[in-house]
Amino acid sequence: MSHQTPATNRPLTTALAEAAGTASHAPSVHNTQPWRWKVLPDALELRMVRDRQLTATDPEGRLLTISCGTALHHARVALAAEGWTPVVERLPDPAQPDLMARLTGFGHTGADPDAMHLVQCMQVRHTDRRPVSEEPVPTTALGEIDRAATREGVNLQLLDDGQKLQLATAAQHAAEVEAEEPQLREELAYWTSRAGTGTGLPPEVLPEQAPQTTVPARDFGRPGSLPVGPGHDRAAVYGILWGTEDEPDSWLRAGETLSAAWLTATRLGVSLVPLSGVVEVEGTRQVLRQTLSGLGFPYLALRLGIADPTHAGPPHTPRLDAALTVDTSAVRDQLS
Repeated sequence: MSHQTPATNRPLTTALAEAAGTASHAPSVHNTQPWRWKVLPDALELRMVRDRQLTATDPEGRLLTISCGTALHHARVALAAEGWTPVVERLPDPAQPDLMARLTGFGHTGADPDAMHLVQCMQVRHTDRRPVSEEPVPTTALGEIDRAATREGVNLQLLDDGQKLQLATAAQHAAEVEAEEPQLREELAYWTSRAGTGTGLPPEVLPEQAPQTTVPARDFGRPGSLPVGPGHDRAAVYGILWGTEDEPDSWLRAGETLSAAWLTATRLGVSLVPLSGVVEVEGTRQVLRQTLSGLGFPYLALRLGIADPTHAGPPHTPRLDAALTVDTSAVRDQLS
């Protein structure tokens, strides 16, 4: 017999399938969406999809695992919005390294209004690579974003002016290193030419020219069609997500933290853009470690700012069909 939601008498499996579908809104490196969910009678499993790993850019799978972590957090929030609180087992089976998480032991405690609001934020969240406006990010908003990150077990270090320049230098060096690697350029070209596939980065979300910013943006190898305008990043705040371990479990939690911080930023009207290029190169990743005074390992850099309200932002990136990311074969007869 399947569990029932007290308020609606819907099967638990329906809530699990819907949460997995909602998690499709999660951000991922180059919009690879490298995850697949399996709905079971009393559990929800998340697996990474190796076929969508950036093997040249991300051979160790850090960004792959972080991307799966964002989907995991999105699913957790979607379940909380329906009143379900699961036990989350991260990397539960060493014999199955691609099994990222298993959600079990569901209790129903009533819908969480804050989670319901964050689910709405999932539907409007997007990556805006344009320079931010001259409006400063409110200190109260930065505090809320920081607390959202900390609750997920990963630190958010906001950078001072000197550290921002260190990040800019490291990002520029990482870009130069990656520009000299043919396999990296080929991989980037592949994921920026995926129109109609439901994955990748279409021209509409890529800047038409390099923004004139202190911290250089990624060179995607081809111009997009997104106008960047005359702005700069003078009012932007930069930060580093970091933790004390550099293992798959910590990368997964970093993804959950990125999701929590990004959804909170969206709720507060703050634009957040992850900067992964600087952690893709071993040398510049070590520079960020020095910026952290050797206290931990950097997972991602972030840019926070207020988007220019006078120009339309980019559209949402495409998403894969749910049939490709959510497997309901084990409970198909129970879904309603």
